[in-house]
Amino acid sequence: MSKAFTKETDGDEEEVALAPIPPGGKNYITPQGYARLRGELLELIDVERPKMVEVVHWAASNGDRSENGDYLYGKKRLREIDRRIRFLTKRLEIAEVVDPALHAGRDQIFFGATVTYLEDGETEREVTILGIDEADSAQGQISWISPVARALLKARIGDEVQLPTPGGLRALEIVAVRYPPKGERTDPDAY
Repeated sequence: MSKAFTKETDGDEEEVALAPIPPGGKNYITPQGYARLRGELLELIDVERPKMVEVVHWAASNGDRSENGDYLYGKKRLREIDRRIRFLTKRLEIAEVVDPALHAGRDQIFFGATVTYLEDGETEREVTILGIDEADSAQGQISWISPVARALLKARIGDEVQLPTPGGLRALEIVAVRYPPKGERTDPDAY
């Protein structure tokens, strides 16, 4: 049978599952994280997708589509862009923007805090507690639903909290807590 009469899929057309939010929980995000996701969405809608539609249109006009690399790649890229647009749209619809600067000057840990703690009295670590969609562990950012964040939330400087791990309980002693200053609109890439 000719390829023209069959539907081939790359197996990548399933919807991207949203990262799990605890039952009754909310999708908290900082204003900077929200702006970054919204900027990505607008870039995809206004720039990336129209460019790719143009490439696919041009490639389709070149004839045989079954062996046209530009056409095949373009269609695949369009599906990826559309999937990302749907994902970002859903996430932004359920996002609850929380400005961590509201807690500036406090010694208690809330969403958006940058926390320095001692793990088992030895290793000093620093993490920033952010939203599910904006946390980047490579930059010391953790999601507010992560086990470490759950253990730290609501604690104060000087408190020692217990972090359950597969290897047993770990003691985390809070050394410092800081928030962005009030009224300061920081660069989204600073988080």
